[in-house]
Order: sequence, then C-alpha cells, then structure tokens
Amino acid sequence: MRERGVLGVLGFCGVLVSVGQTIVVPLLPALVGITGRSGSDVSWVVTVTLLAGAVFTPLLGRAGDMYGKRRVLVLVLGLMVVGSVLCASSSALAVLVVGRGFQGAAVAVVPLGIGILRDELPPRRVLPAIALMSSTLGVGAAFGVPAATLVVEYWNWQAMFWACAVLGLIDIVLVLLIIPESTVRSSGRFDVLGAVGLTVFLVCLLLAISKGGAWGAGPTIGLVAVALAVVPIWVRYELRTIGPLVDLRVSVRPAVLYTNLTALLIGFAFYANSLSTAQLVQEPSWTGYGLGKSIVVSGLCLLPGGIAMVLLSPLSARISAARGARFTLGIAAVLMAVGYVVRLFTSHNLAGIVAGATVVSAGTAIAYSALPALIMHAVPVTETAAANGINALMRTIGTAVCSAIVATVLANLTIADAGRVAPALSAYLSVFVVAGLAAAVAAALVLLIPKTEAGTP
Repeated sequence: MRERGVLGVLGFCGVLVSVGQTIVVPLLPALVGITGRSGSDVSWVVTVTLLAGAVFTPLLGRAGDMYGKRRVLVLVLGLMVVGSVLCASSSALAVLVVGRGFQGAAVAVVPLGIGILRDELPPRRVLPAIALMSSTLGVGAAFGVPAATLVVEYWNWQAMFWACAVLGLIDIVLVLLIIPESTVRSSGRFDVLGAVGLTVFLVCLLLAISKGGAWGAGPTIGLVAVALAVVPIWVRYELRTIGPLVDLRVSVRPAVLYTNLTALLIGFAFYANSLSTAQLVQEPSWTGYGLGKSIVVSGLCLLPGGIAMVLLSPLSARISAARGARFTLGIAAVLMAVGYVVRLFTSHNLAGIVAGATVVSAGTAIAYSALPALIMHAVPVTETAAANGINALMRTIGTAVCSAIVATVLANLTIADAGRVAPALSAYLSVFVVAGLAAAVAAALVLLIPKTEAGTP
C-alpha cells in the first residue's frame, strides 16, 4: 500500500507539472489581445518555460542527489505554485513571463521522482514505476491541451492557473505526508561554476534556436558563438573538478551517450506531433485541405493519444522486463516513424489525423518509459536524478529545435487566396517527413546502445 501511495503521489506531481507546461498553448492567440503586446512578445511565455526547464532540470536533479530528493521536490512544487499564482493574478506580460519561468523550472519533478522511486521501491517494482513516472510528461501534455482549450473557450483563462496553484499545494502536502526522504546521497559540494557554465551554454543555444528567426542573423550568430566558446572551457573544468555537476566520463559511455542522443530525437518527433495536430485541424477550408475546426476540437484530437499513453506505459515496463529496455526503445522509435507515415496519407480527414497522431503518441509513451531504465542501468545510484535530469534536458533541446523548425516551415511554405494566407499542405507534410526521419534515426541509434539483461533497471 505504501509503495502505491509513493507512486501515486509522484505520478500526480508529474502529470500536474506537465499540464502546467502546456496549458498556455491554446491561450497564445488570445494573449495578444489580453496583454496588448505583439505575437512575438507573447511567444516569450513559451520560450521562458523552455529555457527554465532546460536550465533547472539538470541543476535541481543534481541538488536532489546531494541534499535530498524529497526536499528539492517540495521546493520545485513550491516554484510551480508561485508561478501559477503570478500568472493567475495579472495580465501584464512581464508578470506572466516571470510566472511561466517558475512553472518551467518545475519540470525537474520527473527526474527527482524517478530517483525517489529507485531509492524507495523494491527492484521488481522499479521498472513499471519509472515507466509510469516518465510517461507523465507526455500524458500531462496530451490531457493539458484539451483541458485548456475548454477553459479558454467557455471560462476565464486565469482559472487554469488558479487550479494549478491549488493542486500544487495539495501535491506539496501529499509529498510531505507520504514520500520519505531518501538516505541515498552523493557527497561533495554543489558545482556552482559548472552550473553557471551549463546555464550560459543552454540559454545562448536555446535562444538562438527559438528566437533566431525573429532576431535575425547578427544576434543569432553571436549567441551561437558564445555557446560554442563556453563548451571547451566548461568541459575542461568539469573533467578536472571534484564532484562535477555533470560526470562527463560517465556521460560519454555508449549506454549513456546514445540513450541521450536518442532522447533528443524522440523529443523532436513527439513535439512535432503535438504542434502540427492542433493547428492542422483548425486550418480554414479555403486552403483545400483544412477542416476549419474549432480550438476545442483541435484540443480534443489529442485526447486519444493521452489515453494511449496511460494504457501503454505498463505495457512498456512488461516489454522491458521480458526483452530489455533497449528493445523497448527501438520498438517505440519504429512505431513513431510508422505513425508519421500514416500522417502523410491522412491529412484530409479528422479520423485519419487522430489515428496518425495517436500512433505517434503511443510510440512516445513507450519511449519515454524506456529511457530512464537505460540511464539508471548505466549510472551510479547516487547520480540517478542528475543523470535523468540530463536525459530530460536532451528531450527539451529536441522540442526546442522542433519548435523552431516547425515554425519556420509553416511560415515559409504558404498559400494565399484573396489576401488570406495559411500554411500549405506541403508544409505539414514536410514536418511529418522530418519528424519521421528523426524517429527513424533514433531507431538506428538504439542499435548502438549496449545490450543489458532483460528486467535490469
């Protein structure tokens, strides 16, 4: 009973944080009018969440390994509550951006939760538990967007954030009552200089990716140059310091390196599915392919994928127990690639779009469940949360690259009619091809991951 309580509370944390990341997506068009700012300015409510998640996930994961995972988990949930209250209490863009930054940092809940599960559960229950915990990111996203569309359409938009704040407080109470503090700790002092170097690199890189199109060549080249200049200095320091933020010697092991590269591509393929589905079904009928559906319908199209994720996470754990997590991840990547093949031929009708999107979501659920198992097998138990934080970071970078590419493709491959402009069907098909190729390359990379015994977390 206690084990189920721990898993239930941590799963609730993961779903809530994931919902908090995605609820703003359907709100973006409305925020232009609400805040009185341009679309480019409003896009910061998404960009800052991405940046905060990328920067704080590995840092807080490492802090959890050193100072106590439950303690840091409570801190992270507190950040989400503060961010939700800020977003709910003001329509000023500056306040919304700060609030969304706090919400973005809360993504660290997932690697912290995985670390707690590894510490607290018996070995036979670790694989299915981490499968469920890891999949909460996808499950929350799949259910968060439809829920947000309903709220935006029929209720006050700020109610979404108030609900997140209240549920976050409930989560904190449950964590304090049910989750024990782990006795598994890593020694040493927190690597502050390593954290600063990683932060500078990530901020410059992700700003160049997400804002390069709007800022132009000059600032983008400058950001990339700074990011590239920081890398050798940071690597040299991390290799020489005692107790580094990122153990690079462990990170270059084939089991870790290829798993993280696969995670990046899986993140890319997953996000392309979410971005394209919601917009595709809303395209106007004059385009020749558009269905002209409402924002609510577009959100509901993601629900079957969310249900598939819930149902397939336990199946993923069973496959990993029988054949190994490497086999499971390979099957997942292939399934995602197949899903995009389906999407290439089903973009003219709602049922076909939902079917293709659900197949991709099914592959995502299986992949997200297998990735932590591979990482945990390859790293010391004292580095579980930090290593999974890096793996989650790679997925975040994948989503950032995907967002930039999808935005560029949809903005440049367009059709016009009587002064109206919309993405051409070829734009969406191009997105599906690129995302499908990303999933196929991920499947190939899985072959480079060393084999492990079935059932080994």
